[in-house]
Amino acid sequence: MCRRIGRILSCVAMAVVSDDTTRICSHCERSIPSSNIDLHYAHCSRNLEKCKVCGDMVPKRHAEEHFLNTHAPVSCSLCSEMMERDILAVHRGENCPQRIVTCEFCEFPLPAIDLAEHQEVCGSRTELCHLCNRYIRLRERYNHDRRCEGIPDHSAGPSSNVRPPQGERPPQGRPNEFSPRRILFTIAITGIAVLLGSLFFQKKMENNQVH
Repeated sequence: MCRRIGRILSCVAMAVVSDDTTRICSHCERSIPSSNIDLHYAHCSRNLEKCKVCGDMVPKRHAEEHFLNTHAPVSCSLCSEMMERDILAVHRGENCPQRIVTCEFCEFPLPAIDLAEHQEVCGSRTELCHLCNRYIRLRERYNHDRRCEGIPDHSAGPSSNVRPPQGERPPQGRPNEFSPRRILFTIAITGIAVLLGSLFFQKKMENNQVH
């Protein structure tokens, strides 16, 4: 009786060991129970295909669709550069030279490729600091505001930092519209015109009398 029970337990143990034994499928390289390896391989090799780009096993009937939707190069609609679809979003958000960014000084939106040149000019503009009454370049305004003590500098005299904003000219006196020279010139022109008109009229009357 004991021998029979021992044989039964031995058979069960062998079956468990057999079930735990696996083999690697040569097509998909997955670990498959040895008892199912032949059936698995027949199904796997007939229906699945390994993607040459990412290595995933995909159904053969969907292999082309998988490549087009995942790996086929696409064109950026902003700069026309070709790239894989899965990096397109990062390219548009961080790397595309035609993505829209804003100037840190005036917040004007413009393509990233033009930002450096724009900010070089824009940062050179000046604004009046109402604490110290000096004109400060925009690119220097942040550091100036941290150091400014609000004391107007009136003793230094004219300075390159104390000037009207760019694009503005100091008011200039208007010329005297009714100067004596202009009045005399107007009278002379009027007299000449009257004289020429009289001569023309006299000559016309003489011609009429002749006829």
